[in-house]
Order: sequence, then structure tokens, then C-alpha cells
Amino acid sequence: MKREEAAKENFLRGLNCCQSVFCAFDDVTGLDEKTAMKLSAPLGGGVGRMREVCGAVSAMMMVLGAAFYDADHPTLEEKTALYSLEQELAGRFRSRHGTIVCRELLAGILSDDSPQAEARTEEYYKKRPCLGLCGEAAALLEEFLREKGKLPRGEEDKA
Repeated sequence: MKREEAAKENFLRGLNCCQSVFCAFDDVTGLDEKTAMKLSAPLGGGVGRMREVCGAVSAMMMVLGAAFYDADHPTLEEKTALYSLEQELAGRFRSRHGTIVCRELLAGILSDDSPQAEARTEEYYKKRPCLGLCGEAAALLEEFLREKGKLPRGEEDKA
């Protein structure tokens, strides 16, 4: 299954945006699904439903850390290299959507920042761009990882 489709399927089964994208890259992160779900759970709804950085974008950054950061040699150069990659990828998302901020991506949709998660109903899926944003974030991240040599060329399906 393509990562874009995996991310969408994850969202449709009730995972938040961050979980949906992050769990589509378990082969890159090396984490089992349960651990990946736990680590990414707090970043849904723009971090705890506070509508800050989009959860799908947060997931992309977490995957970059797993793919590129050398935790055995944490240096300023290592941090700088990772931050550079993060800014490049966030810039690509921003150029497509105008922002990486959840509340701005949800502009015009009645949404609040209360901690109460919304029920996943047909109406919920119709009014929100989140399903598409999760799929696009996964596709963008997959393309980025391939460009940077972290995924083999021609790999169409999730390992």
C-alpha cells in the first residue's frame, strides 16, 4: 500500500493527523505501530488540539529525525543539518498549503481548541481537509526521503 493511502487509511480508522502520517513510515522509524502511535498521539490537533503546528507536519519532522539524526554523535552540526532538512520540507508543505499551522489550515471550519476530541462522523470527514492533508504530507515526505537517498528509487509500496 502506498504511504499516502496508508496515512489516509490510518486517519479513517480514527488516528489523529500526526499518528496517521507517522505510522505510515514505521519502516523508516524502526518503531512498531503501538510505540509509534503512543509517541505521536500528543501531537494531533496541532499539539493537544491547541491548533498549533499541524500534526501531519509534526509527523514529517519526527520521521526526518529518525531518518537523518545521528543520536550517537549529537553535535551542533548534526542539529543544524536536521533543522535545515526540516525547514526545507516544511517550506514545501507551506508552499502547497500556505501554512503549517493547524488553525490556519482549518480556517473557515467551525473548530475550537478544547481538549474534547470530535467524533469521527461522515460530517466530520466532509468538513475537514485533514484526510487529504495527511495523504499529501505522507506523499511529500516519501518523495523527500527518496530525493535525499533514504528510500530506494522506484519503491512504490510501503515495506
